[in-house]
Amino acid sequence: LEPGEAVALNAGFLVATVLDTMENGMDIAILDTSAACHMPDVIEMPYRPRIVGGGAPGAPGRRTYRLGGPTCLAGDVIGDYSFDRPLVPGDRLVFTDMAHYTMVKNNTFNGVCLPSIALVGEDGAVSGVRSFGYEDFRQRLS
Repeated sequence: LEPGEAVALNAGFLVATVLDTMENGMDIAILDTSAACHMPDVIEMPYRPRIVGGGAPGAPGRRTYRLGGPTCLAGDVIGDYSFDRPLVPGDRLVFTDMAHYTMVKNNTFNGVCLPSIALVGEDGAVSGVRSFGYEDFRQRLS
């Protein structure tokens, strides 16, 4: 029995913010979320998280972006997704089904912070559970 999936399969969202966009042979969006730090299954096994409003790359009438993370790793790539409109800095992307591995396999490579944890009530109210900062990174070093 795998504890992550047994407890949290098809649960949890990871909300990422677009930091910047550019073009280098294709459209690229750099997020504040890292495949290497926050969703390593994207790199370790062919896992493609679903994004609310995002579709398969190359979808007709949609704009395709390669989503990358903020680390210095060349492989910090989440994948290619299409969207109804161009992405701009500040846009929020909501990855689904992220609780099971995002919580247990995340890391703080090069000081990249862990994602904050929040709960959303049935009434839509958001309450913070835990935020992470430099002190958490430092404590993990020894």
